[in-house]
Amino acid sequence: MLDEFKKFIMRGNVIDLAVGVIIGGAFGGIVNSLVADIIGPIIALLTGSVNLSGQVTTIGPAAFGTGNFIQTIINFLIVGFVLFLIIRLMNRIMPPPPPPPPPGPSVEEKMLAQLEKLNENLSKK
Repeated sequence: MLDEFKKFIMRGNVIDLAVGVIIGGAFGGIVNSLVADIIGPIIALLTGSVNLSGQVTTIGPAAFGTGNFIQTIINFLIVGFVLFLIIRLMNRIMPPPPPPPPPGPSVEEKMLAQLEKLNENLSKK
């Protein structure tokens, strides 16, 4: 069982996924800092609010963290846009994959060619 687990964990796609999750976590920290330290103050200047994530809407005794929700949506949109830009850049940098080789003749086509050859040989005799 241990050997089977070792084979599973060492497969390429599991390692790639682990690396992607780790880099994604670090990337999330960068984007959160971008939003909190750069975009947040710009929004605060435009809206006149000092801290968007600290805004709370109260209805009766219930308090809703609307500012935090809006901040989370902004983070999501920024992450999506940055990922879009990165993938777009990678698609421009990376050469397109070569086209797949044309498929060879099918079994039926090979058999027909052999029959035609046999027919030609028989008609020559």
